[in-house]
Amino acid sequence: MPVTVAKTAGFCFGVNRAVDTVLQQLAQGRKLYTLGEIIHNPQIVEELRARGADAVDSLEEIREPRTVIIRSHGVPLATYAALEQRGLPYIDATCPYVKKIQNIVASQVEETGILIAGDAAHPEVQGIIGHCRGDYICFRSEEELENAADSMVKMSKKSWVMVAQTTFNAKEWKKCVETAKKLCTNAKIFDTICKATLTRQSEAAQLAAESDVMIVIGGKHSSNTKKLAEICGRFCPTLWVETAAELKDFSFRHGLRVGVTAGASTPVGIIKEVQKTMCEIEKNLDEMTFEEMLDASFKSTYTGERVKGVVTGIAPNEISVDIGTKHTCYAPLSELTSNPNLKPEDIVKVGDELEFVVLRVNDVEGTVMLSKKRLDAQAGFEKVMKAAGTSEVLTGVVTDVVKGGVLAITEGVKVFIPASLSGVAKNEALDQLLKQEVRFVIREVNEKRHRAVGSIKDVLKEERKAQEEQFWSTVEVGQVFTGTVKSLTSYGAFVDLGGVDGMVHISELSWQRIKHPSDVVKVGDTLEVYVKDIDKENKKISLGYKKTEDNPWEILKRDYAVNSVCKAKIVSMTTFGAFAQIIPGVDGLIHISQISNERIAKPQDVLTVGQEVDVMITDIDFDKKRVSLSMKALLDEAPAEAEEAADAE
Repeated sequence: MPVTVAKTAGFCFGVNRAVDTVLQQLAQGRKLYTLGEIIHNPQIVEELRARGADAVDSLEEIREPRTVIIRSHGVPLATYAALEQRGLPYIDATCPYVKKIQNIVASQVEETGILIAGDAAHPEVQGIIGHCRGDYICFRSEEELENAADSMVKMSKKSWVMVAQTTFNAKEWKKCVETAKKLCTNAKIFDTICKATLTRQSEAAQLAAESDVMIVIGGKHSSNTKKLAEICGRFCPTLWVETAAELKDFSFRHGLRVGVTAGASTPVGIIKEVQKTMCEIEKNLDEMTFEEMLDASFKSTYTGERVKGVVTGIAPNEISVDIGTKHTCYAPLSELTSNPNLKPEDIVKVGDELEFVVLRVNDVEGTVMLSKKRLDAQAGFEKVMKAAGTSEVLTGVVTDVVKGGVLAITEGVKVFIPASLSGVAKNEALDQLLKQEVRFVIREVNEKRHRAVGSIKDVLKEERKAQEEQFWSTVEVGQVFTGTVKSLTSYGAFVDLGGVDGMVHISELSWQRIKHPSDVVKVGDTLEVYVKDIDKENKKISLGYKKTEDNPWEILKRDYAVNSVCKAKIVSMTTFGAFAQIIPGVDGLIHISQISNERIAKPQDVLTVGQEVDVMITDIDFDKKRVSLSMKALLDEAPAEAEEAADAE
């Protein structure tokens, strides 16, 4: 029964500093008060009380002029003032990471709203609130933050600042950050989760993923210990204990891989005590007498036994099973499947006979916890092992994003897929794979540790290679494709045709002159293109995007005729006339002699750029792409005749 203890289990820097502060004062023979329990560990608190450090919940409980120790969680600003007013000496043992958060909120002006990710009932958060100068909103989850949206609007703050309790769940924090950015785009966000907490949570998740059972040690009032238990519980059965004595209530068996971690308030002594107890349990398993084994054989069932049972009921989070004993048997949803998208009714129906493995027997309460997932995993791991190093493609669902990659479940087996083999670009989040079905190959397996490493990237690479081969064997000039714009350059746009990229030259993007491809398309756009030219030797394809029917000269030929009248927009001037746009892409020339009935020195005497005028199309040369226009043809001839008569006189 291998037992692995997490490297970061036990006191964190802030807790260690606070406890050392108390011990140093006690060593000098002083009696103390700690404002609140110095840490959330009843054993340490009781030990310190016996040595002369009494914990009080408020200053009103202080009856003697002793030194007051402010614990690592910190206190509101008003508490410092109250201590000064009463003349009580105090030592501030607030964790530096907590002090940093207090300084951040205290430095904001009253008009700035404060968003605090944390438990409002926790002393650390109460201390942070006590340093806020204006309005604040406290929330424990993304959902609670969304529910606070109306309150944020009513406060009409010009700006918001967001911080987190040092022990806040890192995964939930990421969700809250995204929500905050949507609710208030100008929010200033400070990631104040203690780095030691992040490391501890990440390490716990990794260890739980490799273990059959996790033991989390820490006080029942400890926030960070509670979060560790929640994280570990997502991977395997988890026992949350304060002391080693509680382990006697649980049944262990040979071969179980046991992981141990501890909250930031758990002393090394208790962790060692748990290790010692686990060693004794393992020794007892090895040294069962014949009489003990005989007694065990008469038990109705035992942990690790494979049993057959009939499904008798289905609830939202578990199923009831009859295995032919007096126990109430059940299998939680988490032990039915590792697929987070499935519900119990998707997996079984009442009356189904299935095989399970017994996870836990509680003879006192008369209950038995069963697992179908663990049994499936045993058979599944054999399949995974056979697939290692071959090209066999397995299908699984991504259940968790962990440090360095993701975990996918296939055949009930957890497969670790490193970020570099996930198929996700470096600058993109792995969260996009969460709860998604993925296809991968097995790169390597560790039979002893029941670990497997997979690669989505290898599958994508092979699929893309097959797509390319298929593409080059069938592509022809004139063939039409629907593709996605992959990237833009100054000379054109590269389009993904489904495994192969082709380029649309900037001149092929529009019938009008454009300065840059981004004037017409952007990355991610879907385009219908056709093949203009193929260079199979160099694997290059030239694409066309402009449609013949969109050619402005074709539109002119279809909709405009010689001697027809239309509106045109003056776009430029020359000494011999003005150019006017008939439709986008087609300009015509109004010769200076065709602008007015009267003689003019230059077009600017009558026209301005941007002016719209009525013109007659007098000639079209489609070969040379020239159009002649006349304003004069639409004017009354009388002024010209009068001018000629005047000249004759």
